[in-house]
Amino acid sequence: MPSIYAAIKSDHDRHRDLMDTIADTSGDSDRRNKAWSEFYHDVKAHAAAEEETFYSKLISKTWGQDSARHSVHEHQQLDDLMEELNEMDMSSPGWLQKFKTLQHDYLHHIEEEEDEVFTRAREVIDEAEIDGFGDRFLKRKAQEGELIEEKKEDSLED
Repeated sequence: MPSIYAAIKSDHDRHRDLMDTIADTSGDSDRRNKAWSEFYHDVKAHAAAEEETFYSKLISKTWGQDSARHSVHEHQQLDDLMEELNEMDMSSPGWLQKFKTLQHDYLHHIEEEEDEVFTRAREVIDEAEIDGFGDRFLKRKAQEGELIEEKKEDSLED
């Protein structure tokens, strides 16, 4: 069972790889579409699971309230950018420009999280108190992934 920190970091590493793949491709190619679809769905599930497990724990600590709120706000901003990208033509120059904004913002977010938030959380949340959160995060992420797929299928039927 991974720690919450290892589970989140593993996702971040995968997201970095997917963003590199997206940036290294062009137009409306199959490779870009596949990488974008995986990135989009995984980040949405990741953010929801992170908020419901890790950030809910942080917000229970006085010092963590501002940090958790800040990160959740960044999640919303990133989600808005991803939704805008979904509505755009992937082969347009504007799509790549907006994607690069998303990539910059997301890299900033995950670096801040891994460097500052994780460090502070480890200092004030006892390991025994957060034991099992990695497993909870992964289970919640899987549930969120299923919900995202259901919404996708529903919108295709409309």
